[in-house]
Amino acid sequence: MRRVREIVALSVNGRRVEVAAGSTVLAAAALAGKMALRRSPAGQPRGALCGMGVCFECRVTIDGVAHRRACQTLCAEGMEVRTDG
Repeated sequence: MRRVREIVALSVNGRRVEVAAGSTVLAAAALAGKMALRRSPAGQPRGALCGMGVCFECRVTIDGVAHRRACQTLCAEGMEVRTDG
């Protein structure tokens, strides 16, 4: 028997992205073409470094809440993600 995957739709900087349920916001951002997620205080682009929630380089704004870790947050239907990168 074949299993049907559930799809979740969200937006990354206004761009609609569809991912499999259980995917991280980091995966959705990558599908949207956003590898630089924020800027350092000096203005340099920053993206995910560790991918396991230790480095905090993948911080994004999710549904208006800043500094959420994209690598640790699962996508939800209708979620709005903003990057500063």
